[in-house]
Amino acid sequence: MPPTSRPLRKLGFLTIGLFDEADPRRGHQSTLEIIELGERLGFDSAWVRHRHLQYGISSPVAVLAAASQRTSRIELGTAVIPLGWENPLRLAEDLATVDLLSGGRLNPGVSVGPPMHYDEVKQALYPDTAEHEDFGYRRVERLLDFVRGKPATDFSGVEGIEVFSDRVQPHSPGLGGRMWYGGGSLRSAQWAGEHGMNFLTSSVVKAEGSEQAADFAGIQLAQIRAYRDHHPDGEGARVSQGLVVIPTDSATPEQRAKYAAYAAARLPRTAAPQGPARLMFAPDLVGRSDEIAEQLTAHAAFREVDEVAFALPFSFEHEDYVQILTDIATRLAPALGRPAAV
Repeated sequence: MPPTSRPLRKLGFLTIGLFDEADPRRGHQSTLEIIELGERLGFDSAWVRHRHLQYGISSPVAVLAAASQRTSRIELGTAVIPLGWENPLRLAEDLATVDLLSGGRLNPGVSVGPPMHYDEVKQALYPDTAEHEDFGYRRVERLLDFVRGKPATDFSGVEGIEVFSDRVQPHSPGLGGRMWYGGGSLRSAQWAGEHGMNFLTSSVVKAEGSEQAADFAGIQLAQIRAYRDHHPDGEGARVSQGLVVIPTDSATPEQRAKYAAYAAARLPRTAAPQGPARLMFAPDLVGRSDEIAEQLTAHAAFREVDEVAFALPFSFEHEDYVQILTDIATRLAPALGRPAAV
């Protein structure tokens, strides 16, 4: 097997944290148990998705606050918080608080754009300002300014017995350097680089300016290189890739059949760009760890990164995630040149 261009340095995973409406506590506890397992298995990072008005984690910062008290080493990330639902100043306070509680392990990932189904939700979310909200990059810039300690007000000092700060409190030094932007286009990659953010790229990219519909890896590679070309750290700028990876080494026959059916049902969407946005989806990687390692080392974009956050499938059971994470840590990681930690 040929070596990758960049040896794998950080091994992570991403989970959506689904739950049953009738028993939401159990689903959240399962997510916390999976993060604890990830730490025991030697993963470097655990990431949670963000879902609103769905049966997935709606408050990842709160979940990661809980995870920070049940773990001691593993980095904790969001992939990603859609800022259209957030007030940047309030979010900056929450992020800094959890980062301090975790001992500096938080990696907040964010994205821009209007909330999903905005016409249906805007009266509940922004009843007085729905037509005036800015869902572009300026919203990220505001968050970055607050996290990095720029003033949020002209007032500071003592008023009576209370002391006021002109910047967000608490302030967590170092958090500003651990902010990630989740992007899938050349424009978002370039913007993230210009603003000194880290870059999250996933199994979805935008096929722009190219008729090579099936070349997902080439499109993603171009975005990674555009990002680094515009980042102050150049080739040293951090990029994390998040493909869906399902090793089957220790899976039962029933699990293997379920995993194969899951990937097969999603495969047609990978054949060509989808919808007006021309979104391109990467095929899910299912099979033995040595087979997946061969596919990854042949992937042009994977060869450009040294950090991954392999995405767990949306709708599997807790036991499936235990098997998949265990195989990633003990079988796939060594096959990629990273020694197993357990």
